[in-house]
Amino acid sequence: MTTRVVRFREYGGPDVLRLETVPLSPPAPGEVQIRVKALGLNRAEALLRRGTYIESATFPSGLGLEAAGAVEAVGEGVAGFAPGDAVSVIPPISMVRWPAYGERVTFPADHVVKHPASLSWQEAAAVWMANLTAYGALIDIAKLTKGEFVVVMAASSSVGLAAIQIANAVGAIPIAVTRSSAKKMALFEHGAAHVVASSEEDLAARLREIAGESGVRVVLDPVAGPLFEPLTAAMSPAGMLVEYGGLSDQPTPFPLSAVLSKTLTLRGYLVHEIISSPARLHAAKTFVLDGLASGALRPVIAKTFAFDDIVDAHRYLESNEQMGKIVVTV
Repeated sequence: MTTRVVRFREYGGPDVLRLETVPLSPPAPGEVQIRVKALGLNRAEALLRRGTYIESATFPSGLGLEAAGAVEAVGEGVAGFAPGDAVSVIPPISMVRWPAYGERVTFPADHVVKHPASLSWQEAAAVWMANLTAYGALIDIAKLTKGEFVVVMAASSSVGLAAIQIANAVGAIPIAVTRSSAKKMALFEHGAAHVVASSEEDLAARLREIAGESGVRVVLDPVAGPLFEPLTAAMSPAGMLVEYGGLSDQPTPFPLSAVLSKTLTLRGYLVHEIISSPARLHAAKTFVLDGLASGALRPVIAKTFAFDDIVDAHRYLESNEQMGKIVVTV
C-alpha cells in the first residue's frame, strides 16, 4: 500500500517541496494511523525547509506539525481510538520523525486527540499549535490573571489570535501589537481590547498610555529585535517577557537598565515544554477543549489551499499577509 506525502531533498524556498508516493506501513504498537483531511501550516515548517529550525532535516525529509482526519487503523496496545474517529494531532517534538504532511500519517497515540464534533476538519487542524503555545506562555508560565494587561506581539498570527482569546477567557486585557494599522480593525473584531501599530506609533509611549504608570506585567513576543527596548520600558516591576521566536532579522539588544531596575524576567519558551510534560499537557488540553466547547476559543482560518498546491501555501505562509492560520485540505 502507498500514500502521497510532501518531502524535500534540499534546503531552500517553497519550490523545494515535492509531492511523492511512498510505501505505507501499518501502525506500530502504540501508534494511530490517520487518513488526513486537513493540515495546519506553521512557520516552524518553513524554517525546517530552509535549514534554520531547531532540528535538522534528514533527506529526503518530511515535515509538518498539525493534522486532522479520521482514524484508519490503530496499533497494538492502543485503547480509546477506533477506525472512523475524528481526531487531530498534538504537534510532535520532532516533525522529521513524525511528519504530518501526507494523505495518511502515523502518530503516537498520546499525540492524538478526539476533537469536538462542532469543529470542521479545517478548524481542527488549526487548534493545537497556536493554543498550546499561547496557553503555555500565558497561563502555565506567566500565570496571567483577571484584570491584567498583556501585550501580544505579532497579534495577527495564529498564536497571537489564540493569545487574545485566551486572555479574554481568563478576564485579562489583551493589547495587540501589529506592524501597521492595516489589520487594526480586524484585531479589534477578534477580541483585542487595544491595538498598537508598532511602525506608526511610539510603542513604549502607547503602552504606558494604555496601561498607566503601573505598566504591563506580561508580554508575549515571537519577534525580538529592537522592540525589546520599548517593550521592557513599558513593563511593570517584576514583569515577564516570554520570547517564543525570533522573527526579527535585526540584533536584539539586552535592555539592561530596565531588567535591573524593574527586576524583569526575560523568559525563552518552546511549546515542547508543554508537550513533553504529561501533567502540563493534560492541563493544557483540558483548558483548550473546555474553551472550544464553550466557544471562548475558536481557530481563525486565514486561507485554505489544496494539498496539490502546497508550494503556493508555503509562499503565502512567508508573505506575512495572513490573519490567522493557513490550512491545506487533503
